[in-house]
Amino acid sequence: MKTRITELFKIEYPIIQGGMALVSDADLTAAVSAGGGLGILNSIGSPENLRAEIHRVRELTDKPFAVNVMLLAKNVKDIIAVTVEEKVKIIATGAGNPRDYVPVWHEAGALVMPVVPSAKVAKRMEESGVDAVVCEGGESGGHIGEVTTISMIPVAARICKIPVVAAGGIGSGRGVAAAFALGAEGVQLGTAFIVADECRASDAYKDAIVNAMESDTVVYVNGMSGRNCRTVRSELSDKYFEVLKAEGLEAAKALTGAGLAVAMKSGETDKSLYLAGQSAGSVVRRQPAAAIIKELMDGARAVALEQIEKWK
Repeated sequence: MKTRITELFKIEYPIIQGGMALVSDADLTAAVSAGGGLGILNSIGSPENLRAEIHRVRELTDKPFAVNVMLLAKNVKDIIAVTVEEKVKIIATGAGNPRDYVPVWHEAGALVMPVVPSAKVAKRMEESGVDAVVCEGGESGGHIGEVTTISMIPVAARICKIPVVAAGGIGSGRGVAAAFALGAEGVQLGTAFIVADECRASDAYKDAIVNAMESDTVVYVNGMSGRNCRTVRSELSDKYFEVLKAEGLEAAKALTGAGLAVAMKSGETDKSLYLAGQSAGSVVRRQPAAAIIKELMDGARAVALEQIEKWK
């Protein structure tokens, strides 16, 4: 399948793996890219660690990949310097406006693709000179906005000239087909790739997603960022709401700081926050990243052909 996204990033399929903090390491990133999609490496941590992770991705695959830069990170300038020095060709951004850094990356030969929570912000990013934009609906996991994917994508596709990527609530071939019908030229998924064999998330984290339905997520206020986050229900998330009711927001937020880190390592349900989106209901098995991509594309193609027949 060819879209402006596949042409722009020189990838086989318009499938992008979200740049998830602590989750999107070199192994997962490389596996997605090797499978024909675009893997995105997270940059949480030290510049030295990022450099080592970039080197590992390149050892594992020669396919295109991106680095996700969180613009509100205290060491963002050092992180940006590493992406330039290492000649990373695709930059994904979140948590801030990349406007001031777009010329730096373009000068270095990199493409820039921010994640945004609304079509209005997508247009603003286009005016800042970015090359593509990910419009992420509130159905997504982790930090979320308020606008839904199905409402945002048609508007963004209408008002933006750059390619629009849909994210949030997409976890199956049907979801991929729906995103393209709405006007997207690519899709970005996070939850679906947490269960990939190459992802280092704990078995408990992966099982929580596979066993969840679309209604089994809750939204809490993260103790570190102060922003709304979506997670699959766990003993810890239930405790959060009990404390919220009894002791207030600050006491509840204090419970959440290490929740994701524990989910990644050991996964104890009383200490973990399994960050995931409502698409968890569509994620029904654990398999290699390449198989996930193939299943998404085969499913989307089948749905598209089925709908064409219905419209004849």
